[in-house]
Amino acid sequence: MRIALLGYGQMGRMVEQAAARQGVEVACVIDPLAGSRGKITDAEVAIDFTEPGVVISNIGLAAESGLSIVVGTTGWHDRMDEARGLVNQHGVGLVYGSNFSIGVNLMFKIVAYSAQLFARFPAFDPFIEEAHHKFKKDAPSGTALSLKRIVEREYEREVPASSTRAGYMPGSHTVGFDSAADTLTVNHTARNREGFAEGALMAARWIAGRKGFYEFSEIIEEMLK
Repeated sequence: MRIALLGYGQMGRMVEQAAARQGVEVACVIDPLAGSRGKITDAEVAIDFTEPGVVISNIGLAAESGLSIVVGTTGWHDRMDEARGLVNQHGVGLVYGSNFSIGVNLMFKIVAYSAQLFARFPAFDPFIEEAHHKFKKDAPSGTALSLKRIVEREYEREVPASSTRAGYMPGSHTVGFDSAADTLTVNHTARNREGFAEGALMAARWIAGRKGFYEFSEIIEEMLK
Protein backbone atom coordinates (compact mmCIF):
# COMPACT_ATOMS: atom_id res chain seq x y z
CA MET A 1 0.00 0.00 0.00
CA ARG A 2 1.17 3.53 -0.83
CA ILE A 3 -0.10 6.41 1.27
CA ALA A 4 -0.13 10.19 1.11
CA LEU A 5 0.34 12.05 4.38
CA LEU A 6 -1.66 15.27 4.56
CA GLY A 7 0.05 17.00 7.43
CA TYR A 8 3.57 16.28 8.67
CA GLY A 9 3.44 17.31 12.29
CA GLN A 10 3.86 14.95 15.23
CA MET A 11 1.10 12.61 14.11
CA GLY A 12 2.18 12.66 10.47
CA ARG A 13 5.69 11.63 11.49
CA MET A 14 4.30 8.97 13.81
CA VAL A 15 2.26 7.51 10.96
CA GLU A 16 5.36 7.51 8.76
CA GLN A 17 7.31 5.58 11.40
CA ALA A 18 4.50 3.06 11.81
CA ALA A 19 4.27 2.72 8.02
CA ALA A 20 8.00 1.92 7.82
CA ARG A 21 7.57 -0.86 10.40
CA GLN A 22 4.70 -2.34 8.41
CA GLY A 23 6.29 -2.07 4.97
CA VAL A 24 3.87 0.65 3.84
CA GLU A 25 5.31 3.21 1.42
CA VAL A 26 4.83 6.92 2.04
CA ALA A 27 4.54 8.08 -1.56
CA CYS A 28 3.66 11.70 -0.81
CA VAL A 29 3.77 14.26 1.98
CA ILE A 30 1.83 17.53 1.77
CA ASP A 31 2.53 20.15 4.42
CA PRO A 32 3.07 23.83 3.56
CA LEU A 33 5.10 24.42 6.73
CA ALA A 34 7.14 21.23 7.20
CA GLY A 35 7.67 20.74 3.46
CA SER A 36 6.10 18.55 0.80
CA ARG A 37 7.43 15.75 -1.36
CA GLY A 38 6.11 13.34 -3.96
CA LYS A 39 2.83 13.45 -5.88
CA ILE A 40 -0.53 12.64 -4.36
CA THR A 41 -1.50 10.72 -7.48
CA ASP A 42 1.27 8.22 -6.71
CA ALA A 43 -0.58 7.15 -3.54
CA GLU A 44 -3.49 4.77 -3.09
CA VAL A 45 -5.02 6.34 0.02
CA ALA A 46 -4.51 9.54 2.00
CA ILE A 47 -4.25 10.05 5.77
CA ASP A 48 -5.04 13.46 7.26
CA PHE A 49 -3.74 14.63 10.63
CA THR A 50 -3.84 18.41 10.29
CA GLU A 51 -6.13 21.13 11.71
CA PRO A 52 -9.92 21.50 11.60
CA GLY A 53 -9.76 24.52 9.28
CA VAL A 54 -8.06 22.64 6.42
CA VAL A 55 -9.76 19.25 6.66
CA ILE A 56 -12.43 19.94 4.05
CA SER A 57 -9.89 21.23 1.52
CA ASN A 58 -7.75 18.13 2.15
CA ILE A 59 -10.75 15.85 1.64
CA GLY A 60 -11.43 17.71 -1.61
CA LEU A 61 -7.81 17.33 -2.74
CA ALA A 62 -7.81 13.59 -2.08
CA ALA A 63 -11.24 13.06 -3.64
CA GLU A 64 -10.35 15.01 -6.79
CA SER A 65 -7.23 12.85 -7.08
CA GLY A 66 -9.33 9.69 -6.85
CA LEU A 67 -8.02 8.73 -3.39
CA SER A 68 -9.97 7.51 -0.43
CA ILE A 69 -8.97 9.23 2.81
CA VAL A 70 -8.65 8.57 6.51
CA VAL A 71 -9.30 11.69 8.61
CA GLY A 72 -7.75 11.63 12.07
CA THR A 73 -8.22 15.34 12.71
CA THR A 74 -11.02 16.33 15.09
CA GLY A 75 -13.02 19.51 15.53
CA TRP A 76 -14.47 19.68 11.98
CA HIS A 77 -17.61 17.51 12.33
CA ASP A 78 -19.94 20.48 11.93
CA ARG A 79 -19.00 20.27 8.23
CA MET A 80 -19.74 16.56 7.91
CA ASP A 81 -22.40 17.05 5.21
CA GLU A 82 -19.93 19.00 3.08
CA ALA A 83 -17.35 16.22 3.41
CA ARG A 84 -19.92 13.57 2.58
CA GLY A 85 -20.89 15.50 -0.56
CA LEU A 86 -17.27 15.58 -1.78
CA VAL A 87 -16.85 11.86 -1.17
CA ASN A 88 -20.06 10.97 -2.99
CA GLN A 89 -19.35 13.38 -5.85
CA HIS A 90 -15.99 11.81 -6.64
CA GLY A 91 -16.85 8.21 -5.82
CA VAL A 92 -14.18 7.63 -3.18
CA GLY A 93 -14.20 6.48 0.43
CA LEU A 94 -13.65 8.22 3.76
CA VAL A 95 -13.08 6.96 7.29
CA TYR A 96 -13.31 9.44 10.15
CA GLY A 97 -13.14 9.02 13.89
CA SER A 98 -12.87 11.01 17.07
CA ASN A 99 -10.03 8.67 18.05
CA PHE A 100 -8.14 5.99 16.09
CA SER A 101 -6.87 4.15 19.15
CA ILE A 102 -8.23 0.61 19.25
CA GLY A 103 -8.27 0.83 23.05
CA VAL A 104 -10.45 3.94 22.98
CA ASN A 105 -12.85 2.37 20.51
CA LEU A 106 -13.24 -0.65 22.79
CA MET A 107 -13.76 1.82 25.64
CA PHE A 108 -16.72 3.24 23.70
CA LYS A 109 -18.36 -0.19 23.86
CA ILE A 110 -17.58 -0.67 27.56
CA VAL A 111 -19.00 2.78 28.36
CA ALA A 112 -22.15 2.11 26.33
CA TYR A 113 -22.84 -1.03 28.34
CA SER A 114 -21.93 0.69 31.63
CA ALA A 115 -24.29 3.59 30.89
CA GLN A 116 -27.07 1.16 30.05
CA LEU A 117 -26.65 -0.44 33.48
CA PHE A 118 -26.18 2.70 35.59
CA ALA A 119 -29.01 4.61 33.94
CA ARG A 120 -31.40 2.20 35.68
CA PHE A 121 -30.28 3.45 39.08
CA PRO A 122 -31.10 7.15 39.70
CA ALA A 123 -28.62 7.36 42.59
CA PHE A 124 -25.71 7.43 40.10
CA ASP A 125 -24.79 10.58 38.18
CA PRO A 126 -22.55 10.26 35.09
CA PHE A 127 -19.64 12.58 34.31
CA ILE A 128 -16.81 12.83 31.78
CA GLU A 129 -13.30 14.23 32.27
CA GLU A 130 -10.52 14.57 29.71
CA ALA A 131 -7.02 16.03 29.67
CA HIS A 132 -4.59 16.74 26.81
CA HIS A 133 -1.41 18.67 26.09
CA LYS A 134 -1.58 22.45 25.94
CA PHE A 135 -1.27 22.49 22.13
CA LYS A 136 -4.57 20.69 21.46
CA LYS A 137 -7.02 23.27 20.14
CA ASP A 138 -10.44 21.67 20.48
CA ALA A 139 -11.99 21.28 23.92
CA PRO A 140 -13.77 19.10 24.82
CA SER A 141 -11.90 16.61 22.67
CA GLY A 142 -13.66 14.73 19.90
CA THR A 143 -13.31 11.56 21.97
CA ALA A 144 -14.95 13.22 24.98
CA LEU A 145 -17.83 14.37 22.79
CA SER A 146 -18.26 10.81 21.48
CA LEU A 147 -18.33 9.48 25.05
CA LYS A 148 -20.80 12.21 26.00
CA ARG A 149 -23.16 11.20 23.18
CA ILE A 150 -22.92 7.53 24.17
CA VAL A 151 -23.82 8.20 27.81
CA GLU A 152 -26.53 10.73 26.97
CA ARG A 153 -28.30 8.19 24.77
CA GLU A 154 -29.00 6.13 27.89
CA TYR A 155 -29.63 8.96 30.35
CA GLU A 156 -31.64 11.13 27.95
CA ARG A 157 -30.24 14.29 29.52
CA GLU A 158 -27.10 16.36 29.31
CA VAL A 159 -23.97 14.85 30.87
CA PRO A 160 -21.21 17.23 32.08
CA ALA A 161 -17.78 17.01 30.44
CA SER A 162 -14.71 18.86 31.70
CA SER A 163 -11.42 19.52 29.88
CA THR A 164 -7.85 20.25 30.94
CA ARG A 165 -5.18 21.62 28.58
CA ALA A 166 -1.74 21.66 30.17
CA GLY A 167 1.80 20.40 29.72
CA TYR A 168 2.62 17.65 27.26
CA MET A 169 0.29 14.79 28.21
CA PRO A 170 -0.79 12.71 25.16
CA GLY A 171 -4.36 12.34 26.45
CA SER A 172 -6.63 10.71 29.00
CA HIS A 173 -10.40 10.18 29.15
CA THR A 174 -12.52 9.14 32.12
CA VAL A 175 -16.21 8.30 32.32
CA GLY A 176 -17.56 8.04 35.84
CA PHE A 177 -20.76 7.13 37.60
CA ASP A 178 -20.98 8.70 41.05
CA SER A 179 -23.33 8.17 43.99
CA ALA A 180 -23.29 9.12 47.66
CA ALA A 181 -22.04 5.64 48.46
CA ASP A 182 -19.46 4.93 45.76
CA THR A 183 -17.96 5.80 42.39
CA LEU A 184 -17.12 3.66 39.37
CA THR A 185 -14.83 5.01 36.62
CA VAL A 186 -13.73 3.78 33.21
CA ASN A 187 -10.43 5.35 32.17
CA HIS A 188 -8.22 5.33 29.10
CA THR A 189 -4.75 6.88 29.15
CA ALA A 190 -2.63 7.14 26.01
CA ARG A 191 1.04 6.51 26.80
CA ASN A 192 2.05 7.81 23.37
CA ARG A 193 0.61 8.42 19.90
CA GLU A 194 1.62 5.08 18.39
CA GLY A 195 -1.85 3.61 18.91
CA PHE A 196 -3.41 6.43 16.86
CA ALA A 197 -0.95 5.84 14.02
CA GLU A 198 -1.53 2.07 14.00
CA GLY A 199 -5.28 2.57 13.93
CA ALA A 200 -5.05 5.09 11.07
CA LEU A 201 -3.01 2.64 8.99
CA MET A 202 -5.51 -0.12 9.73
CA ALA A 203 -8.29 2.18 8.53
CA ALA A 204 -6.27 3.07 5.42
CA ARG A 205 -5.95 -0.59 4.47
CA TRP A 206 -9.67 -1.07 5.01
CA ILE A 207 -10.85 1.95 3.00
CA ALA A 208 -8.41 1.60 0.08
CA GLY A 209 -10.47 0.80 -3.01
CA ARG A 210 -13.81 1.23 -1.22
CA LYS A 211 -16.47 3.87 -1.68
CA GLY A 212 -18.62 5.49 0.96
CA PHE A 213 -18.54 7.35 4.26
CA TYR A 214 -17.61 5.41 7.39
CA GLU A 215 -16.79 5.92 11.05
CA PHE A 216 -13.79 4.07 12.48
CA SER A 217 -16.06 2.35 14.98
CA GLU A 218 -17.69 0.51 12.07
CA ILE A 219 -14.35 -1.09 11.22
CA ILE A 220 -13.90 -2.15 14.85
CA GLU A 221 -17.42 -3.61 14.85
CA GLU A 222 -16.66 -5.57 11.69
CA MET A 223 -13.49 -6.99 13.28
CA LEU A 224 -15.38 -8.04 16.43
CA LYS A 225 -17.92 -9.92 14.35
